Amino acid sequence: MDLLYRSTRDSSVQVTASQAILKGLSADGGLFVPMEIPALNVSLDELAKMSYQETAYAVMSKFLTDFTEEELKHCIDSAYDEKFDTPEIAPLVKADGAYFLELFHGSTIAFKDMALSILPHLMTVSAKKNQVKNEIVILTATSGDTGKAAMAGFADVPGTRIVVFYPKNGVSPVQEKQMVTQKGKNVKVIGIHGNFDDAQSGVKAIFGDKDLAKEMDAAGFQFSSANSINIGRLVPQIVYYVYAYAKLYANGEIEKDEKINVVVPTGNFGNILAAYYAKQMGMPIEKLICASNDNKVLYDFFRTGSYDRNRKFVLTTSPSMDILISSNLERLIYRIAGHDDKADAAFMKSLSENGKYEITPAMREKLGDFYGNYATEAEAAKTIHDLYDENGYVIDTHTAVADCVYKKYQAETGDRTKSVIASTASPFKFTRSVLEAMGVDCEGKDDFALADELSKLSGVEVPKAVEEIRTAPVLHDTVVEVPEMKAAVKAFLGM
Repeated sequence: MDLLYRSTRDSSVQVTASQAILKGLSADGGLFVPMEIPALNVSLDELAKMSYQETAYAVMSKFLTDFTEEELKHCIDSAYDEKFDTPEIAPLVKADGAYFLELFHGSTIAFKDMALSILPHLMTVSAKKNQVKNEIVILTATSGDTGKAAMAGFADVPGTRIVVFYPKNGVSPVQEKQMVTQKGKNVKVIGIHGNFDDAQSGVKAIFGDKDLAKEMDAAGFQFSSANSINIGRLVPQIVYYVYAYAKLYANGEIEKDEKINVVVPTGNFGNILAAYYAKQMGMPIEKLICASNDNKVLYDFFRTGSYDRNRKFVLTTSPSMDILISSNLERLIYRIAGHDDKADAAFMKSLSENGKYEITPAMREKLGDFYGNYATEAEAAKTIHDLYDENGYVIDTHTAVADCVYKKYQAETGDRTKSVIASTASPFKFTRSVLEAMGVDCEGKDDFALADELSKLSGVEVPKAVEEIRTAPVLHDTVVEVPEMKAAVKAFLGM
């Protein structure tokens, strides 16, 4: 029996996994969610012996039921190969009383690689499975990491094109250089004057443009998304939480069925939602600790039950979390509303029209799995400094937000449950911010000189992803205003 997916805004819309992956977003603006969260049904002793690839199959086969074993294993083996610089794919490092789950060993040194290495394969298999004749145009907005990871995955993949919008002054220099030097005949990177939320809203508007969809179809194109709203992004992310738990058990760090906490720095809410889904599948996860930076809209939501994006947008040193509209939160809202599509649609309409909504007291009671807090810029910098000073371990700015919030959680609750912290990016992606936090004078040095300095201090080689862009030529220099986004897409497609 296939597991079907329905729209959060209209439960009568039901599609297979491959159709959900192809569509990305439901026509009504809703997100696709599984009709039920499947149980894992694999013993912990079996999981403890599995490689990352085997774990991926054990988890993903439960969600992507219209893929054959051969198809899914082909996608997994094509994704998790030598593109990653360690055979473990997602190693755990014990430091300062926690376990850092390093999710940045892929080709673009950020956690987005974990899902975006496999999404192109899932999408091309889905297209064949559904007899899609059109060329698939991946349209995505990025706060820094998704864009590069998506382009790296889709570059020169037959039958696809990819357009990425990013906030021109809202990403780190290394993030921007990674994007604007991306090769591939089917790739286009466009800066916008605005922030990530502007880029994301612009992309959603293009997706929702029915006249454009007809025009595209006539020209032989159809849109899909590589953003974390795509279920083909979310399902692969569940894998690494299952893998981390199994590895802790295999390494004797936890007893069988001992509960752990999971700490995730999050902006768009997808990464922590994946941990929530892992818990729903039966993994012994106690608290899901949601870490925000100064754009603390999620912190306020967990404290008050009110989601309000009407506030100042703050540019921080953890730019991938500089987000005020956490798109994936909608999947949780739908769930705690009792799978009530009308209620969810009303909340999202209120968010779109008034910039806020407030959940009911009954819904708030269902948020007990979560704890939210935030770290200021100064607190995150101090966390980087202290962890290096005391443990010799260097983390990036986003992971620092998580580690700082974890310490606040412990101080507030006294809970000493063993915890996994999602380490979402390499410190080499944010060299200036990381070195300044460590007390190094960065005046007058470019980001590549700083990468060399960080390598000396940390004892870690400069990653290939940074070396590759050191001298790479800029191939994309288009910057547009938000209202010009649709025209820019059409121009790239020759329409």
